[in-house]
Order: sequence, then structure tokens, then C-alpha cells
Amino acid sequence: MGHSTKIKTETNTNIMTYSSSIAMQRRTQVRRGRNVVSFKETTRTIGPVSNTILLIVLACLIGLLYLAQVTKTNSYGYTINSLQEQSVNLQEEKAALEVSAARLQSLDRVKNSAVAQGLVNTPPAATVQN
Repeated sequence: MGHSTKIKTETNTNIMTYSSSIAMQRRTQVRRGRNVVSFKETTRTIGPVSNTILLIVLACLIGLLYLAQVTKTNSYGYTINSLQEQSVNLQEEKAALEVSAARLQSLDRVKNSAVAQGLVNTPPAATVQN
């Protein structure tokens, strides 16, 4: 037995057992994995071709918005113009109707007034014939 204890002490110090080698591998893997990957911040920039395409697309969008606004303004302008013409026509018609109503009312007033009742009716004048 003395001999086997001597071997055990030598194996414990010099030779690793299965469980100690697995524990050692786990420790080294953890240690190795800590600084294996390094993260570097890199700024992504747009290249000159992409930048040019982006500017062209933005210019087209602004142009479309401008055209939409101009078209809408013109259509409102046509509507306003037609409504103004209709208003002028209605005002002229109103003025003509007011004149006609005043003329018709004045004839009735003159016929029914006290002065008109006191006038003498004259027979139609005869025409002179040669």
C-alpha cells in the first residue's frame, strides 16, 4: 500500500485527472473568450453615387410638391373667377329689375294720385290733312 500512495501523490502533482482537465479547459475557455472579439465603432457614410441619387430623388419630390400646389392654386383661381363673373351678372340683373320695378310703380302711383284725378281728359287731337 505504501507504494500505491506514493503513486497517487505523484499523479496528483504531475499528472492531471479527467475532472481536473475539464475544469481547466472551462477556465481557459472563459479566459480566452473575454477578449477574443473586439468591437470597433465605425461610421457608415454614403458614397458619392448614393448621395447624388438621393439628392436627385429629393429634388424630384420637391418639384412634385410644387407642381401640386401650383395646380391647386390655379384651379381655385378659375373657380373664384367664374364666381366673380356670376356675381357681376347678378348685380347687373338686380339693377335692371330695380329700374323696371320703379318704373312700373311710378305709373301706378301717378294714375292713382290726387293730382292725376283732378286732371281733365282731352280728346285726341285731329290731324291736319292737306
